[in-house]
Amino acid sequence: MIAALLLMIAPGVGWERISRAQRGVVFIVIFYLLPLLALSSVGEAYRLVHWGMIQGEVPHRRAFSLGETVVFEAAQLVLSLVVVFVAAQLVKAVGETFHGRHRYIESFTALAYGLGPLFLLRWLDVVKDLSPWLSWAIGLLLSIRVLYHGLPRMMQPDPPHAFGLFLMSAFLLLLTTGLAELVAACYLQGKFTRLDAIISALAARLPF
Repeated sequence: MIAALLLMIAPGVGWERISRAQRGVVFIVIFYLLPLLALSSVGEAYRLVHWGMIQGEVPHRRAFSLGETVVFEAAQLVLSLVVVFVAAQLVKAVGETFHGRHRYIESFTALAYGLGPLFLLRWLDVVKDLSPWLSWAIGLLLSIRVLYHGLPRMMQPDPPHAFGLFLMSAFLLLLTTGLAELVAACYLQGKFTRLDAIISALAARLPF
């Protein structure tokens, strides 16, 4: 979380530290992404349990049980990790179309830390009846700003291709994170009845 805040406040300093650290994928996942995603889910979890979400053609408020909330937040955490891994692979592939040769760890580091603001801004979801799309939009804009500083430093594309790589990477972030947010939002609005039944069944097996 501290790294995400630093990248938002002073992206140049933050990326310099990340570049010097030379962390691997496993380290970034265990010591950065997992804690950040877990902490960012607390706000939304509180909202779901205490206030619930408005659902249905005839609007009504549905409160989620603690078990349902835990299962949903765990699933969203896994989905967020998938987004990072997939987006990193896509950005690496895009970089190679610009005649660059990049390692996966370079694009993964850029995307994992670049998405920090998006994950951190999920804390806004603690606000009752606030649209999750608002926190996503603000977080995405901040992540794109952070990525603007980090992508050239981590992937070191040829200067003539750097801005093109950034634009394509920003579009891929919009696409991948937007799809993930759509899935989560539709579930919370009660539009995935089959998924709702699966999550309820899993929640019923939890000891709380």
